[in-house]
Amino acid sequence: MIHFEKERYEELRKTYDKWWNKELDRPVSGIVVREYDPGRPCPASPYLCQATCTDFSVSPEELIDRLDYDYSQYAYYGDAFPYFNMDCFGPGVVAAFLGATLDNSSGQVWFHPKEDLPIEDIHLEYDPENPIWNRVKAIYRAGMERWEGRMMMGMPDLGGVMDVLSTFRPGERLLLDLIDKPQEVHRLVGEISALWRRYYQELSDLINPQNNGYTDWSGLYSRDPSYILQCDFSYMIGPEMFMEFVYEELASTCRWLTHPAYHLDGPGALRHLPALLSIPELRCIQWVPGDGSKPCVEWPEVYRQIADAGKLIHIPWRPLEECDQILKNLGDNRHVHIPPVYVEPQDRAYAEKYMRKFGVL
Repeated sequence: MIHFEKERYEELRKTYDKWWNKELDRPVSGIVVREYDPGRPCPASPYLCQATCTDFSVSPEELIDRLDYDYSQYAYYGDAFPYFNMDCFGPGVVAAFLGATLDNSSGQVWFHPKEDLPIEDIHLEYDPENPIWNRVKAIYRAGMERWEGRMMMGMPDLGGVMDVLSTFRPGERLLLDLIDKPQEVHRLVGEISALWRRYYQELSDLINPQNNGYTDWSGLYSRDPSYILQCDFSYMIGPEMFMEFVYEELASTCRWLTHPAYHLDGPGALRHLPALLSIPELRCIQWVPGDGSKPCVEWPEVYRQIADAGKLIHIPWRPLEECDQILKNLGDNRHVHIPPVYVEPQDRAYAEKYMRKFGVL
């Protein structure tokens, strides 16, 4: 049983409406505490994750039953809410929907093209019989039936359009295509963007209104269509190519969604921040320094640049002490989202101390 009454979603919607509209006088965050005994043995079914997502011998109902066992142990405080992160099929799963091979033999999902085709011979189409696409939908249906609106099921990690395209033109191939075959890149960007929106819309139609709104791997909530967009491929290109091959599609998708956010990943992508900040409809930016870089707290100039442009800020999962320092550096914490912290009962007081300091509790 999920310990979160459906009536609480109305309060959640009001809070996030204010936050998206920059009318909330505090950050958004919360605490998730393991408080309850599920009252039954743990099911034998595996936990749905990247390592297990291709085991089709387990029914969607069995997977949802296992998830229900795990999530029935949690209590939710502040702005926290129950949601399952459907990134278990890997980052950029649209590539698999379009026929790429999903390889999780390492325990993590990677996508590979089935054929090494010249870019002019790549034509991507919607396949209603695609097994990964149908498996994802079947899991959503089982979740909707089991939880009846108490549990939010996040959108899959659909991926960025150029990132999906780079699956089919891996390595340096796509970089060379930008120079040698720009018209083919533009064609495929258009095809993938249209298909991306179709998958998003079909999933939206499937999970709402029971899903009480929208969320994704970022943990952001919105009552209206929302998504955290990205283009990790952008770290390999300069501003001119970003403007030519990424900007217009990204800006168009921002206009298509009500509450778009953007996942800015790594110092190599910072050169594109001015372009991102110039998109009026882009509401929020998540800055992730990436492995090997100095931590989030040591990039105050990036957070100030985002805030000065009037954008909301999403802090990735970081220790609460670090989040506190980021807020101090900003000097204004009203437009910040801090993902809820998951704690055991003995650590609850520690988390509450920071949430009270943030004004959440």
